[in-house]
Amino acid sequence: MGNNRSTDRYKIKPGTKVDLSQWDPQDKSAFPIDKDEGQGETRQLTDRLEQLQELLYAQGVHKLLVVLQAMDTGGKDGVIRHVFEGVNPQGVKVANFKKPTERELSHDYLWRVHRHVPGKGEIVIFNRSHYEDVLVVRVHNLVPVSVWSKRFDQINAFECMLVEEGTTLLKFYLHIDIDEQKERLQARLDEAHKRWKFNPDDLEERQLWPDYMQAYETVLSKTSTPWAPWYVIPANRKWYRNLAIGTIIVETLESLEMQYPSPDFNVDEIEIV
Repeated sequence: MGNNRSTDRYKIKPGTKVDLSQWDPQDKSAFPIDKDEGQGETRQLTDRLEQLQELLYAQGVHKLLVVLQAMDTGGKDGVIRHVFEGVNPQGVKVANFKKPTERELSHDYLWRVHRHVPGKGEIVIFNRSHYEDVLVVRVHNLVPVSVWSKRFDQINAFECMLVEEGTTLLKFYLHIDIDEQKERLQARLDEAHKRWKFNPDDLEERQLWPDYMQAYETVLSKTSTPWAPWYVIPANRKWYRNLAIGTIIVETLESLEMQYPSPDFNVDEIEIV
C-alpha cells in the first residue's frame, strides 16, 4: 500500500522558501505506477483507514486534524470523497470554511476555526481553513498588510497549542497548474451533472492566479513547522493525489501505535442467556 515508498519528498522542510514553479503538479515519483494500480492501492488504503479510524475512536486518546487547501477545482472534495470512502461518519467530521458570517466577523479570525477542531477519538477534515485569512484577505485586500502579516506567527502558535494538547495535524496543499484548472472548469460547464459546481465568480478568481501563487508560497514558507508541516501534493492526476494523501494519513495513524482499550470487567464472568 505504498509503505515502502517515500512521500517525504512532498513535505516542506521548516524554514524553506517555497517556489511553487519548482514543484511539478504532474509528478508521480513517489508512486511510479499506472492509474489502475494506483486506484487499487487507494482502495486498500481506504480499507486500512476504516480500521484505523475505528481504533482511533475506540481508544479515545488521539485526535487527527486534516487541512486541505487548494485553488478552485484543486480537488478538496475529491480527496474527502475517495480517501475517506467507507470510513464510519460517526468519528469523522468535515468543516467547510466559506465567507465569514457577520457573527464570525465580530470575533477574532480563529474563533470560527477553533470550534471545529477534533476532540479525542475524532478525525476532522478542514475543507479550506484558517489559511483563508492569509490568502483571500491578502489577494483581495480585505485587511491591511499590517494585519494579515501578523497572522502567520499567530497561526503557528495556534497549531502548536493544538499539537501540544494531543492533536496530530496534517496539512495538504493540492497543487494543480492553471491549464489543469481550465480543463476542470470547462468540464463543469460541459457535463450537465457537474454544472451545479460551476460558479462564474471562479473565473474572476482565476485571473488572480499569480497573486494566489505568491500568497500560497508565503503560507507554505512561513507556516510549515516541525509540529505541523505542509505537504505539497501533485494534484493534476486525481488518482495520484488520492494515493499520496491516503498513504500519508494511514502511515501517520499507524505511527501512533494505537490499541483497543481493555474492558473494565471480567470477560470470563459474563454469560449471555
